[in-house]
Amino acid sequence: MKMRALVLAMAMAVAMPAFAQSDSEATDAAKEDVAKPVHDPALFVSSHKGVFGSERLSYSVEAGETHIDNEEGEPTASLFAISYIKENAGTQRPVTFVFNGGPGSASVWLHLGLLGPKRAEVASDADADDGAAPYTLVDNPLSILDLTDLVFIDPVGTGYSRAIGSGENKDYWNEAGDGGSISEFIRIWISKHKRWNAPKYLIGESFGTTRAAYIANQLTTGDVDIALNGLVLISQALDYEGSTSIHDNVYSYITYLPSMAAAAQYHGRAGVGIPQDQFLNDARAFARDEYGPALWKGDRLSTQERTRIRDRLAYFTGLAPDYIETSNLRVLMPRFQKELLRDKGVAIGRLDGRYMGDEADDIAETPDDDVSSYAISSAYSALLNQYLSSDLGVEMDRAYMMSSEDAGEQWNFRDVPEGEYWEPRYLNVGRQLTTAMRRNTSLKVMVANGYYDMITPFFDAEITFARYGIPQERVAMTYYQGGHMMYLNDGALEALSADIRAFYADRLEDRRPD
Repeated sequence: MKMRALVLAMAMAVAMPAFAQSDSEATDAAKEDVAKPVHDPALFVSSHKGVFGSERLSYSVEAGETHIDNEEGEPTASLFAISYIKENAGTQRPVTFVFNGGPGSASVWLHLGLLGPKRAEVASDADADDGAAPYTLVDNPLSILDLTDLVFIDPVGTGYSRAIGSGENKDYWNEAGDGGSISEFIRIWISKHKRWNAPKYLIGESFGTTRAAYIANQLTTGDVDIALNGLVLISQALDYEGSTSIHDNVYSYITYLPSMAAAAQYHGRAGVGIPQDQFLNDARAFARDEYGPALWKGDRLSTQERTRIRDRLAYFTGLAPDYIETSNLRVLMPRFQKELLRDKGVAIGRLDGRYMGDEADDIAETPDDDVSSYAISSAYSALLNQYLSSDLGVEMDRAYMMSSEDAGEQWNFRDVPEGEYWEPRYLNVGRQLTTAMRRNTSLKVMVANGYYDMITPFFDAEITFARYGIPQERVAMTYYQGGHMMYLNDGALEALSADIRAFYADRLEDRRPD
């Protein structure tokens, strides 16, 4: 999911008659007929040392391109990746492939925020904007590089990755193209580094968890069988119905309510003096057992029932009863972000509800932008580019694309199996994960949730993983005092890193409430 503008609903394209092709369409078609040059893949190799966990180790970094061929054997895409490889690693050394989401985001966030040997330092308490340079890049002893090699992949259209030859970026902006290119990259990488018999993991964040699910399925069911040992899903997005806060999506009012309660309690507007676990468990129970049934009744609620639901919503969200009544008992997440602290003249973040942004328009219905995105993005951009050039010696002839709006806006969510009828529906890869886990009985999954994630709510994760026939005994659900990128909070960073280590050691316990 995009860092600055989350793509939550499928875009409906309006078909035009064949004879009504516009000038711009004709120009685009002409451009597509011109093959782009295919250069030899760039590769930059450097040697480094560091302390990770309790181990001091030497490692090499391979930063470079891998060409992906089409069915005719012609290179049509170039994926840029940064691989951290332990010196003298054996053939059974574990390897982890990492990507972010969007769709349209490079892997920079997990790279410099959680897993890489260096980490971008930003305000842990969500109380300061990153401002302007200089920023600080620090060593990251919490990286799991002592446990596994790490390969950070930038999908086509992000980072330095792009279509080449006769390929077009849009060929890869769908499940089949995206999953196929990354799966092929993984096959090429493990062949090159002789890791076919090594444990293999995927770590994805947001839409990267969607990607991890369909790639796990493709690797398991495809022509080349590559069995994975584990998936780490950070801020999961398997079923978009539960993470799409729009009118008439009744399910989303239920899934988002406990996250609203968490943010309201954090800002002192609800649940004051009540332990967080108790308050959020009560919010879950209300959403599931009372709020949901009330929404199904709609305008057939009695006056007494309606008043009770309104007052309970006010209790959990910290919003005024009159506002909830005017909202017809249905508060969209963007409106909640603006309304919760409207009296202070600030809106809370979407990626992370702990953040507060002072906006010029205090009467607006929804926030102008996401403070939890722009409060950190400049630091990550500057530090990633500086790190690539200074530490890794990367010299490319184009800009590193942190986030591609084109990819997000043009992503084809209509991509469905051949022969299957398509009609408007929410993206859902839950069944694909189920298939991967049932065909590979060693595949285990860790799901990391931020309490203040206002995009992919933790209650949706709990409901999602209780459905679709996902083997419960191989799923570990964990929770952190942070948002969508919970590792921005130092305490959550340490807890998440420790949990990932326990997951790799097969010692992590599920923490879902009873």
